[in-house]
Amino acid sequence: MSTVRVAFHQTFKAVRVRNFRLYFTGQAISVSGTWMQTIALGLLVLSDRVHGTGVDVGVVTALQFLPMLLLGSWGGLVADRFDKRTLLYMTQSSAGALALALGLLTMLGSVTLAELYVLSTLLGVVNLFDNPARQTFVSEMVGRDLLPNAISLNSVLMNSARVIGPAIGGVLIFTAGFATCFLVNAGTYVAVIVALLLMRPAELFRTPPVARAKGQVREGLAYVWSTPALRDPLLAMAVVGIFAFNFTTTLPLLAKFTFHGGAGTYSTLTVAMGAGAVVGGLVVAHRSRPSAALLSIIGLVFGVMIIAVAAAPTEAFAVAALIFMGFFSIAFIATANSTLQLRAEPSMRGRVMALYAIAFLGSTPIGAPLVGWISDASSPRVALMVGGVATLAASGPLALRYARRSRGSAPVPVPPPVPLGEGSAP
Repeated sequence: MSTVRVAFHQTFKAVRVRNFRLYFTGQAISVSGTWMQTIALGLLVLSDRVHGTGVDVGVVTALQFLPMLLLGSWGGLVADRFDKRTLLYMTQSSAGALALALGLLTMLGSVTLAELYVLSTLLGVVNLFDNPARQTFVSEMVGRDLLPNAISLNSVLMNSARVIGPAIGGVLIFTAGFATCFLVNAGTYVAVIVALLLMRPAELFRTPPVARAKGQVREGLAYVWSTPALRDPLLAMAVVGIFAFNFTTTLPLLAKFTFHGGAGTYSTLTVAMGAGAVVGGLVVAHRSRPSAALLSIIGLVFGVMIIAVAAAPTEAFAVAALIFMGFFSIAFIATANSTLQLRAEPSMRGRVMALYAIAFLGSTPIGAPLVGWISDASSPRVALMVGGVATLAASGPLALRYARRSRGSAPVPVPPPVPLGEGSAP
């Protein structure tokens, strides 16, 4: 029993930090609502009300990340320059207002594809600032030592919501309609805002804001390019982000056109992937040893599992394969995130994580329409297959590079990141 207790405390040690525990709870509620909206939005585009196609689903998804692709480095610079907690008040409130607008338009029965494009773009502007602020705020809540554990638990949270949100969303779509999903999501943002209000600022490990100066975006880009421990994972993530991490586009298409289902089938596929991701996140949280070498190995297995889902002969086989694919997808994300945050200097962390957001999420405006077009031109299976092959292609050279380094010479010690410092009052 004591062994189980020790394992539990080891896995959830970051939750013992009060500020992170509040944030974790608020995010658990809010992200479940976000996934509820995600499943509803994809199916709304394909519904008889909007009459969208696979490409339209991809475009609506892509527009939520287009501002990040175009201006992501500036969003990271804003996160480096300003208080992240204050920035999150603004972004979370704005996202809630957009969800409310989407719900009201849908409830009135006047929603059009053009309006969905506009609202998706506005949400993308919010994500431009919200994503790097959220990513880097984790380190300010828990400090450097607990950072890998906190990131892994945050990934577990996101994917637990991937299970809970679609399950609730599927029920609400059938019983109350699309509008209810959007309105409930708007209400869930209140949980994050309350959590931010209840935090103790004196217990935050705050990074001093970066003073305004010319050329800071170029400085961040040059810093990443000259640091292989940051550059290599980011390049691999960019390839995987474009071709593989477009499951909000490929899974509804797989559900509708490959397995001839609807909201229930899509929910089942999404829940299966999310369940595997929860387990994967817990394993990474318990045994987190992030490195670029580990990332490459995880990427290879992740690519194989995407191909297995693409080749699934039946829906039941696809559900089983998605559990394993979800496991390695979250291991890939958490390992990449932890590796970058631990290797980046605190003064550069916002800009580094903005580049991570561009590679992982900002690539969606390229990848989502692309995989939607591939699916329309061939099939959702082929679109998934392309993602699996691309993941193998991105991870293979990275794995070989680190294998050669380990065989060719003794490991070169990597200088530790600059300490985040002690908790300080605002």
